[in-house]
Amino acid sequence: MSRTLAALLGGAAGAVALVGFIIILLWFCLSHNRSISRTSETGSSDPSLQAGRNIGVELSLAGGRSLSDSRDARCFMFEELALATKNFSEINLIGEGKFGEVYKGLLHDGLFVAIKKRAGAPSQDFIIEVRYLSSIRHRNLVNLLGYCQENGQQMLIYEYIPNGSISSHLYGAGQVSNEKLQFKNRLSIALGAAKGILCKTESIDCFSGLAHLHAITPILVHKNFKTANVLVDEDFIAKVADAGLRNVLGRVNVAGPSYRTMDEDVFFAPEVKEFGRFSDRSDVYSFGVFLLELVSGREALQFESSESDRSLVEWAQNYQESSNISAIIDRRLGSNFTAESMKEFIQLTVRCVEPSSQRRPTTNYVVSEVERIIEKEESLTTVMGEGTPTVILGSHLFRSSR
Repeated sequence: MSRTLAALLGGAAGAVALVGFIIILLWFCLSHNRSISRTSETGSSDPSLQAGRNIGVELSLAGGRSLSDSRDARCFMFEELALATKNFSEINLIGEGKFGEVYKGLLHDGLFVAIKKRAGAPSQDFIIEVRYLSSIRHRNLVNLLGYCQENGQQMLIYEYIPNGSISSHLYGAGQVSNEKLQFKNRLSIALGAAKGILCKTESIDCFSGLAHLHAITPILVHKNFKTANVLVDEDFIAKVADAGLRNVLGRVNVAGPSYRTMDEDVFFAPEVKEFGRFSDRSDVYSFGVFLLELVSGREALQFESSESDRSLVEWAQNYQESSNISAIIDRRLGSNFTAESMKEFIQLTVRCVEPSSQRRPTTNYVVSEVERIIEKEESLTTVMGEGTPTVILGSHLFRSSR
């Protein structure tokens, strides 16, 4: 009898302990969730600003990363950056952009960096934005390494890309040999840039560049995609620069006068120019203008200045509609491409710059189409090399237009 009573009492005690443990666990979870929800409210209506903004909270980002992992933004010391740039010497000044002056620097550990510097008081919002953007890493993005807020300055520290922008090679002082700018190379650059804007991490087999940004949940809209922001490394691999920089400059949802310049305007989609509506589809339009510059070798800004009655987009659309696409193609390409692949590439380009955002393709589609065109070009030119007479070279396009 006593053993039965003891067993009953023991079971009851165990049940009470289990219920107590469950109550404590539920209380902890509810308290933790309330804490996170209180600290994650940004008050912004821009979906690209809603992830990864919390200081002091280990918030999960794309691909399961958290703000406390090894990719967190590094806080650089002013003295370290001054030493790296020889006290921000003009010799190391390599450009000037929307954020401010850009310097090349060599850190004490031998790493080359690009440092963007502007006057500005310390800001917690600045740190929050930089920490978020620095967590987004990909082989087709120029990675943001960290920041500095000292001596009345705000600085962004990026990895240094040695070969500069593709625009400098197309029509600037950094021009390379024609071999680097053959059609296959330009297709490869287009693919890298497209990838730089769809996947969530480098550790899985997925898209990367513009597509990478558009696959983050919620998506990160670039808002400033242009040819000058597509850099190439020593192997001529494309890397997209300044992703999300507009968010650092100011949390605005419109392209106000202080955030727009003439060189941006030629890349902006109609809905951005008229209503200030940025989206993944407005990035696709900007990407389409980039593709037009890539295939034509003509600078959109200079084109508009010299032929003010129409833009580069209108000019290309007119030729494409009249089937006279040879007028669009950069003469430096010669006949080192197949007519079929070139026609499909230009058709894709024109689709990207459709006035209606709904009629533009998604970034996913752009990536898959460029990959398909590259495969077709590779297969056709391989067949051509074997002497098959059915392959039509690019020179056919120029002959047919005369």
